[in-house]
Amino acid sequence: MSQRRPSPRQPRQLLAALVAAATLWLAGPAALAAEPRLPKAVAQALARAQVPASAVTLLVVDANGQRPPRLSHRAGEAMNPASVMKLVTTYAALDVLGPDFLWKTNVTMDGRIQNGVLDGNMLVRGGGDPKLVVERLQALLLQVQASGVRAIHGDIVLDRSAFSEPATNAAEFDGEPLRPYNTQPDALLINFKTLVMTFTPDLAQGRALVRTEPPMAGVLIDDSVPLLPSAPCGDWRTDLRASVDSPSRVKFLGSYASACGERVWPSAYADPSSFAARAIEGSWKVLGGLLTGQVRDATAPELAMLRSNRGTLSGNTSPLRLESPSLPLLDIVRDVNKFSNNVMAQHLLLSLGLHAKLGQPQVGTFAASRAAAQAWWLKTLPASVSPVLDNGSGLSRSGRISARSLAAMLQHAANSPLAEALADSLPLVGVDGSMRERAKAATGRAQIKTGSLRDVSAVAGYAQGASGRRYIVIGIVNHPNASAARPALNSLIEWAAQDRQ
Repeated sequence: MSQRRPSPRQPRQLLAALVAAATLWLAGPAALAAEPRLPKAVAQALARAQVPASAVTLLVVDANGQRPPRLSHRAGEAMNPASVMKLVTTYAALDVLGPDFLWKTNVTMDGRIQNGVLDGNMLVRGGGDPKLVVERLQALLLQVQASGVRAIHGDIVLDRSAFSEPATNAAEFDGEPLRPYNTQPDALLINFKTLVMTFTPDLAQGRALVRTEPPMAGVLIDDSVPLLPSAPCGDWRTDLRASVDSPSRVKFLGSYASACGERVWPSAYADPSSFAARAIEGSWKVLGGLLTGQVRDATAPELAMLRSNRGTLSGNTSPLRLESPSLPLLDIVRDVNKFSNNVMAQHLLLSLGLHAKLGQPQVGTFAASRAAAQAWWLKTLPASVSPVLDNGSGLSRSGRISARSLAAMLQHAANSPLAEALADSLPLVGVDGSMRERAKAATGRAQIKTGSLRDVSAVAGYAQGASGRRYIVIGIVNHPNASAARPALNSLIEWAAQDRQ
């Protein structure tokens, strides 16, 4: 389901819709005439979850903003939306940076190249690419080798200064530092700082083979685990008794049931600060490259020299330079919203700060990025209350937005040239992403972003009513029983889609 982009012949209708929307939200609660009671199925599901109506905000309103809401319950209350906050981050990024925006990872050979040998350092500068996965990293390194450099008599020096955020404890949010969703941003983010382990049963040898990506220099990883040929596949991760807490050793003390077939386990790495260096060195050597020095971060004096020498440490004015562009921002937005990727969302927000003033040296910080997002919101939606973004991913206890403000933004998006880009990035109900198994009665007729934290459950997006009208649907629960209230939010989506007015 896609929203057709407005044609150049629609400016009057578009302006009227936006003016109507702004008038609606400015008028406040008194103007939000709606059904006096919650839909029966929603109310019953909330009662079963033991969640009071006072812990919920619900809003169903036309996407064009020209009608009063069908349902408005506590729509002006600021709530924690969890990952639904990604809607704000992705729409701001699309609007400010543009759907074709690219991040750049640059490689510079700082030294003399002769007979396939670089006598000097190779500099790798991260530009904030949110999806520099193993395949793309190795494609870049193969490009280096194709340019004539197969051996480096020096170091590989990493410049990660495009983002400047102090290191934080990955366990700080929920005590789960090795969960990939807790990965922290990095201007040179390799494979989301995540080890991906694939377990494949080999009945003939009585073991499960373990394949790990990316190759990590200085990390010893067991390449197999004993196989249980007749055991059922239960809690297979626990059965492996994996030890992943050491930066230099990953081992499996348990076993793997053949009934599990092939399984994949992504795990955040125990020492995230060294992940890029280990992954780059491991990949360089796996591809046949030689390195006499080490892979290391640039020091503060070296970073200053890199800036003054326009990207080199030696002052070399004509070094060999290679560039790897990211996937287009539009593709990144789809990944962020379909799969609710936290670190990618944080990269989008940091990029707003990094590129807030094009042509001037900038550093991406959350403070600068929140200021840039706030300026965008005030310019784009001056009649609505701006959100508290925090890190832009929704993985936060302090993020806040009201259903009314979020709906105003979704209305703006629905009537903009970016309507299709945003809507098609959302999970399609009953089909994919986090909505694959939810709200089945609305299958194929709603595009919904979900959000979930401890004490938070939320949905927001678009639904096509049976009447042909298109609605914005928002439901947010902030309560200790929020997870049990998901059926209520499913019922809300189905109720919106079943409209026959």
